[in-house]
Amino acid sequence: MAAFEQMNRTELQSELDRLKEEYAQFKAKGLSLNMARGKPSAEQLDLSLPLLSCISSAQDCIAEDGTDCRNYGVLDGLPEAKRLMATMLDDKPENVIVGGNSSLTLMGNAVARCLDFGTLGSKPWAQYPGIKWICPVPGYDRHFGITESFGIEMIPVKMNENGPDMDEVERIVAEDDSVKGIWCVPKYSNPGGVTYSKEVVRRLAAMPCAADDFRIFWDNAYSVHHLNPFKADQDQLLDIAEACREAGNPDRYFKFASTSKVTLPGAGISAIAASPNNIAEIKKRMATTVISYDKLNQLRHVRFLKNADGLAAHMEKHADILRPKFTLVENELTMGLSEVGGCTWTKPRGGYFVSFDAPEGCAKRIVQLAKEAGVTMTDAGATWPYKHDPYDSNIRIAPTLPPLYELREALNVFVCCVKIAYAEKLLA
Repeated sequence: MAAFEQMNRTELQSELDRLKEEYAQFKAKGLSLNMARGKPSAEQLDLSLPLLSCISSAQDCIAEDGTDCRNYGVLDGLPEAKRLMATMLDDKPENVIVGGNSSLTLMGNAVARCLDFGTLGSKPWAQYPGIKWICPVPGYDRHFGITESFGIEMIPVKMNENGPDMDEVERIVAEDDSVKGIWCVPKYSNPGGVTYSKEVVRRLAAMPCAADDFRIFWDNAYSVHHLNPFKADQDQLLDIAEACREAGNPDRYFKFASTSKVTLPGAGISAIAASPNNIAEIKKRMATTVISYDKLNQLRHVRFLKNADGLAAHMEKHADILRPKFTLVENELTMGLSEVGGCTWTKPRGGYFVSFDAPEGCAKRIVQLAKEAGVTMTDAGATWPYKHDPYDSNIRIAPTLPPLYELREALNVFVCCVKIAYAEKLLA
């Protein structure tokens, strides 16, 4: 088949008519399929069911230092839990605070603290006429939701194959002291699957900033979420803490991670890592509102995952389940769209998403058509601040939740919708 742009109007109209007949057949099936959010499948969740039986007696509730985890205390997390989360954060246990089940909560609280109190003696951010935040795009919609909820102006910066456009990032932070932060998903990014290069990490750590209190929010959500079983085929990420120390900016970063896509979402543990100065300040502020997080859950996770080797072995089981799904996405998109033209998509080596770029002006129409045919996608525009993609092009594909047979059907519908939207655009 010729690329759509190479067809004359008669040929393209004939193809559109055929596609609409195919689409009508999909609608007639009454489908209810979902590729909207990056949720683990039931098969993945089953991997962690033994975690729930790790504590079954009073003696099981005693931590390694003798702490009775049923009671109050231990603000910053059990020592053994800090060691476990330090392996996900590439840091020392003493630089880690273990939180509740959501790293997103830790991020929101970190922004709120800086707004209310400043950071390490700086002026509280809320006392500025307005502050701004760099948002690499396409990016994570829940990050953007945090900054938008606080009234922070968001500045989109395009992602490339090595991370955010650092020429643009450096220009923005050097010129404006109201720019206080940047969102980063540095490994297998959401949604593009990009891992930041060593050069990008070092430039983030070393760049001159007009604001002395500029902070990098380093959400390493997919640090252990490889799709390939062999280490040589897994992306490696330079530690932002190490890079910041070497650049003479040891307090510039906050690192976040959680077990949400490792064990049970909503019943995992999260953590923040930062410099000793930042950790001391965070604990001081936390102490007024937190006595301790769920130490029994911390204990369960340590006894289930054990250590870095146990974590890696567990994640290999996840990868075995996910790898066929990402292979299916690549195969179906290639077979269905490679000759159509106008479309590109990522081929991630880890993480939870595929980033799809449709022809400009087509994303909203594609998502609408898919919804009407019974396939729920992430809203078009969600991967940009304020849910506004100026190109109306990017769509996040989340293939992890549905079983393979449902995913194949959903992708068939999606491919058909892409073709219809593109043909309609060319014929308009």
